[in-house]
Amino acid sequence: MAKAALRTTPEKFFIQASEDGAEDVLAIDRVSTEMSLTGWRDVPSSADSRPICGLMGTIVWHVSVIITKKKKVGDLLGHAVWKAVAFDILSYKKTSYNKVFLSMVHSVLHTDGLFFTTDYDLTHSLQRLANTSPDFQDMSLIERADQRFVWNGHLLREFLAQPELHRFVFPVVHGFVSVNSSCINGKVFEWILISRRSCFRGGVRYYVRGIDSEGHAANFVETEQIVAFSGAKASFVQTRGSIPFYWSQRPNLKYKPKPQIHKAVSHLDGFQRHFDSQIILYGRQVLLNLINQKGSEKPLELAFDKMVAGSGNGMIKYIAFDFHKECSRMRWHRLHLLLDTVAEVQEDFGYFLVDADGKVLSSQDGVFRSNCMDCLDRTNVVQSLLARRSLQAQLQRMGVLLMGQRIEDQTDFEKTYRNAWADNADACAKQYAGTGALKTDFTRTGKRTQWGLLMDGWNSMIRYYKNNFSDGFRQDSIDLFLGNYVVEEADWATPLQDPKDWKFLTLPIIMVVAFSMCIICLLMAGDTWTETLAYVLFWGTASAATAGLILFNGRDFVDAPKLVQKEKMD
Repeated sequence: MAKAALRTTPEKFFIQASEDGAEDVLAIDRVSTEMSLTGWRDVPSSADSRPICGLMGTIVWHVSVIITKKKKVGDLLGHAVWKAVAFDILSYKKTSYNKVFLSMVHSVLHTDGLFFTTDYDLTHSLQRLANTSPDFQDMSLIERADQRFVWNGHLLREFLAQPELHRFVFPVVHGFVSVNSSCINGKVFEWILISRRSCFRGGVRYYVRGIDSEGHAANFVETEQIVAFSGAKASFVQTRGSIPFYWSQRPNLKYKPKPQIHKAVSHLDGFQRHFDSQIILYGRQVLLNLINQKGSEKPLELAFDKMVAGSGNGMIKYIAFDFHKECSRMRWHRLHLLLDTVAEVQEDFGYFLVDADGKVLSSQDGVFRSNCMDCLDRTNVVQSLLARRSLQAQLQRMGVLLMGQRIEDQTDFEKTYRNAWADNADACAKQYAGTGALKTDFTRTGKRTQWGLLMDGWNSMIRYYKNNFSDGFRQDSIDLFLGNYVVEEADWATPLQDPKDWKFLTLPIIMVVAFSMCIICLLMAGDTWTETLAYVLFWGTASAATAGLILFNGRDFVDAPKLVQKEKMD
């Protein structure tokens, strides 16, 4: 495939799509911002030229986002899948753009996990693609894409209105893709894992929880496992998403902020709206709630159970499994209690299978929707176990595995399988919580280790820092990129200035000074021990009291979203 090219003049940008022999060129007027088709011969020979990997779209304040470097992930059913790894922002005008807004766009672009294809619909599962009409197949990629998973959807708005320009852009999916060629019993097959992160209610860990008024859940991810052998293709889909009613958990400097269930709102309306769409998309739902059934998480579990019962929806089945309690003290074998509980319904759901001639042999009739508090660590462990059971059945039916053989005993493939699911956990966790996942030692090795516990502690510390002191900027960046907050050129005076009151600087300074004096008094003892003790007690009490005041006013000290606060925060 020919690489796309960008030609630049003071008046226009010219972009050639990555198509061999294509004569048409996209012309973007840098003054009027109009986009049109022109011929390659109309591009001035004096134009500066550079190769690019693709165009992600345009932002309302007259800049375009291009992909300048990509890395091939593999071939998905004969179509190249690329990971975008480097980007550039093209400014139409020579005026100075708000550097903070530009840095926010860069922040989202450099969050690992943006994938695309130029000739395949990466946003849909195999089963959805198999149930489409010829008219759907004739649509361009950006027309037919599942808008839940198009992370550059806001950047494509101007292109959607001009069908002749569709081939110059493509949907970009945020999440994870792993393509693996594997061999069992001398039979080579492709094993693929895809996670598609929803851009509806997109955001970061503590600032986006629950659902919005349209029923979109925070951190909603569709994960599809695909296996292809000898022309036949099989697929198994699972979903994850925040507990689907109105609740929040805003950071306040405490290690684990207390979740708050919103009052004076109709939770059942939002809950039903969420599952109405999920049932249309996926069929029956088995809800695997993995949160603690005691402490601060208990009210959420009770409310979730009550919500399911109150909905009276026979398409929904609720299963609560206290992951931490059941697997405490390294008893991870007890996860089989959950697997045994859902074994019958998983067999009933089945999986999607199409033969080499394109004939659909079976369909998946429902999904497991898993959640923990973050829908990351515990959720990924359970999803990997459910996916293995489905893959076992698929490989046996395809003739790759012999009767009596188990995936766990295929050493090379088992290693590939475990590492891909652990990498999936890390990718989803970095995108939502800012660090790699916890508990991935179990996913990678099949057992919990002391080293894994240490790494979980380290990641938890990093999460604490990011969630309290940098996630406000990340949330603003995502809202800006997704179009939840639209900046017009007239709004260049950024609303990001957030004047702090006296507590923000005064209390930390007092605490640091008091703690330092306490240490100095310990190191430089006075004439008598009573004098030293008095000084230590005074400065120690001052330090502790100030720390207590800071914690009491914790929300004033965290990095909170500012664009969202201005427009739509609760």
